[in-house]
Amino acid sequence: MPYWGLPIGNHKKIIMKLNLKNPIVFFDLETTGINISRDRIVELSFLKVFPNGDEEIKSKRVNPDMAIPPESTAIHGITDEDVKDCPSFKQIAKSLAAQLEGCDLAGFNSNRFDVPMLAEEFLRADIDFDMSKRKFIDVQVIYHRKEPRTLAAAYKFYCDKELVDAHSAEADTRATYEILKSQLQHYPDLVNDVDTLSKDFGSFNNNVDFAGRIIYNENQIEVFNFGKHKGKPVADILKREPSYYGWMMDGDFPLNTKQVLTKIRLRELNQ
Repeated sequence: MPYWGLPIGNHKKIIMKLNLKNPIVFFDLETTGINISRDRIVELSFLKVFPNGDEEIKSKRVNPDMAIPPESTAIHGITDEDVKDCPSFKQIAKSLAAQLEGCDLAGFNSNRFDVPMLAEEFLRADIDFDMSKRKFIDVQVIYHRKEPRTLAAAYKFYCDKELVDAHSAEADTRATYEILKSQLQHYPDLVNDVDTLSKDFGSFNNNVDFAGRIIYNENQIEVFNFGKHKGKPVADILKREPSYYGWMMDGDFPLNTKQVLTKIRLRELNQ
């Protein structure tokens, strides 16, 4: 649709600067698969945008310490041979956490995958990377509410560019940043403010854990969001059925979910 009478392909000439209070990091992960608990990062790229408009982009391949399935290599093109001499995530975790300190986070489909995966990798590396004070923007959420498409289609639609090297973490990261700026230009009702965008399109507002296994109900009480106890207060179930805690801790749940569950359990025991 036109914007102020201009075809979509022309609005890319108007450069929109993000209104930032903190640096914001656009990031993308390539992984061995899509299971947050079992799979690992093989490549990450982040574009840090500072409030003054300066940009800094970095990419890094990571040895996942596991075989990369052929079906994953078919998507991102990264093989076991490509990463055999690369550092593990644990080896770069401390430095990465320092580079992300004080930054808000943004990505494409990041709410459902990239942020939970990154949080999980930090936990596996024993790095206490606090996500609680950060703002999150998922550009895909804006896109799907406005124009349900893929990343490549979004890049063509908003920026009138072809996405070369799709599923390369750096290409996807750069495209995501450019798409958000074009979205702000294209939709007058979008507020150029990270707090507002995060609240409307990116925050895990209702989630207690990133995977959404535990959420807040309308009374801001933590409740289970799955299984036989769905909708029931976590504290009540842990009190009435202590074995449920052990079942979850031994089960195939993300470390972040187990961390949240343990915090609730310890809080209740100390009261």
